[in-house]
Amino acid sequence: MSTASVPLPNWINYGLIPILNLVVAFLISGFVVWIIGESPLDALSLLIQGALGNGEGIGFTLYYATSFIFTGLSVAVAIHSGLFNIGSEGQAYVGGLGCALVALALDRYVPWYVTMPIAVVGAGLFGAAWAFIPAFLQAKRGSHIVITTIMFNYIGATLMVYLLVHVLIVPGKMAPETRTFLEGGQLPKLGWVMQLFGAKLGAAPFNVSFIIALVVSYLVWLLVWRTKLGFEMRTLGVSPTAAAYAGIPYARTVIIAMLLSGALAGMMALNPVMGSSARLQVEFVGGAGFVGIAVSLMGRNHPLGIIMAAILFGILYQGGDWISFEMPNITREMILVIQGLVILFAGALEYMFRPAMVRLYQQFKRG
Repeated sequence: MSTASVPLPNWINYGLIPILNLVVAFLISGFVVWIIGESPLDALSLLIQGALGNGEGIGFTLYYATSFIFTGLSVAVAIHSGLFNIGSEGQAYVGGLGCALVALALDRYVPWYVTMPIAVVGAGLFGAAWAFIPAFLQAKRGSHIVITTIMFNYIGATLMVYLLVHVLIVPGKMAPETRTFLEGGQLPKLGWVMQLFGAKLGAAPFNVSFIIALVVSYLVWLLVWRTKLGFEMRTLGVSPTAAAYAGIPYARTVIIAMLLSGALAGMMALNPVMGSSARLQVEFVGGAGFVGIAVSLMGRNHPLGIIMAAILFGILYQGGDWISFEMPNITREMILVIQGLVILFAGALEYMFRPAMVRLYQQFKRG
């Protein structure tokens, strides 16, 4: 029997193996840091200090994590249906348009807590709309979802640049961005959360979208594991043949799953658009859609695991910036190498240690 099909306890699958992958990634990263003449222990200390050493650092860490939670959930919902949505980047980008249009229309007339739920819907609808065509092509024409979603990332980026340069730009300004939202279109910061622990948020843009991300994570868990639709999606993801035999409509399930995936990606825009910059700018997604793939894989496509993995990547982003500032020899490109190693071992090589774990576990049970 293949080791991939041997059942292991959840504490090994979702705890021990990811931690082991992460430790190996950091060991190899430390070796890379040592080669360029810096101390790996000092670099690790700066990483932790920059990301978790004060309220502002924690705020930035959780700000990055918020975006990664949304895109990680987006990827996970598709994977549970047997689909690999690599278009979260473009769907989040277009979702920002829906979010910004709501803020621009309502910020003069209503407070933020009225604008927010409508902006959530707007961002989700625009993100879902951008996922619809790849979903339709996969369901009805057999076009591979990976190819079409990648293509739509570039189409979405081009469309957004055109709109920001020619349609939404503030007259008389050179910057390709919308006007700054008024208070009714801005999500408030969560400084009071830091104050509970005696820390100050400082300049960190940690905002209400983090709470929205946690609520959405719970709703995704309910959807995937506690509803008929979720069962149909998981069945399709495990075996399309079994799903067809059970009468689960393939095209409908694929389209619904991709619409949900696109909507989750679109909601990511709430964090940078309404929570941080208070306007729609070029390239506000900043690669969060692609990071969401690693976050989902590392979190084993489970909302709780995704939250933990998103916080880890938030630590890498914020702590990495701190390292590059305090250790000039470790450039931003080196930080990307370290992040890439984590992605490699936590994502692409997630089952590298599984055969050994299976053998050890079987020996332990026999002993």
